[in-house]
Amino acid sequence: MQREDPDEDAAWQAIVDNYGERAELEPEAEPEPVRVDPADDLDEPAELGDDDPDDPEDDIPAFDRFVPEDPPPVPIPPFDRLLAWAGVFGSPTILLVFLISGLSMPGWLGWLLVGGFVLGFCYLVIRMPGSPRDPWDDGARV
Repeated sequence: MQREDPDEDAAWQAIVDNYGERAELEPEAEPEPVRVDPADDLDEPAELGDDDPDDPEDDIPAFDRFVPEDPPPVPIPPFDRLLAWAGVFGSPTILLVFLISGLSMPGWLGWLLVGGFVLGFCYLVIRMPGSPRDPWDDGARV
């Protein structure tokens, strides 16, 4: 595709020709020859490494090989909260198992599981703190 307007080409060429100052580069200096003494190689024992060319660990720089510490163990909540969480998660799980397996469940057990879910949820909501630990805390953790 050719341009129709030669003035536009001339304008662009003028912009390119007059764009900023041109940097003057110094000619590259010739590197000095390095003298290799084969006797130096004999003084040090050869390094016995596991240089596997297919090892992806060799491609990673040393500073990228971060290994985090083991996390602390998960704390066990107090018994009352543990019972409430069991009601919140355990009741629907048991109901789902009965539903999927096709087993019939006694009516009283169904009502007990529904009551356990509702009571556990209400207990956890009531026990939630009303204010943040720190007045300036927005809840974000790093």
